[in-house]
Amino acid sequence: MKTPFITLLIASALLGCNSESTTQSENSGGETTAAVAGQSGVQDNDSQKDVVKVAAGSPDHTTLVKAVQTAGLVDALSNAGPFTVFAPTNAAFDALPAGTVEDLLKPENKEKLADILQYHVSVAGYPLENLQDGQKINQVNGGDATISVKDGKYKINDANIIGTVKASNGIVHIIDKVILPPAKQ
Repeated sequence: MKTPFITLLIASALLGCNSESTTQSENSGGETTAAVAGQSGVQDNDSQKDVVKVAAGSPDHTTLVKAVQTAGLVDALSNAGPFTVFAPTNAAFDALPAGTVEDLLKPENKEKLADILQYHVSVAGYPLENLQDGQKINQVNGGDATISVKDGKYKINDANIIGTVKASNGIVHIIDKVILPPAKQ
């Protein structure tokens, strides 16, 4: 009697652990089609927003959201985390040299864009009050960023942290500049 229950439990666990969700819809020809989506495809309007949904809900982060989508990082940043995202505003992207953002959004520059965006993410939760002057934070792309604190104001590299929003899978620190990863040796 225990064997069918254990088998059912294992099967349920395996199905539940699948990293992709499948939804079915009917196309205009009356055929049923399946669409596969990762973690970002999970519909949940009741829980606290994850870091991607926090950014997507901000009118000041439309360029960042477009860049995250273009780089293919939406599903990764929708996972459990914890993540600390240093999120440049649209104005921060606008301050880059003319044509930089447009160039980075080209398909042939996807890796370069991903590297820059991953330099804005840490796989750890860093609330503002836990950041210390001189602290080095390892970013997802493998580079280190430096925190500085002076007169109660926080910076990461040369970008000011101008706001903070908690998310279900981490923290979003809003910054006023795009931080660029150090040149790789």
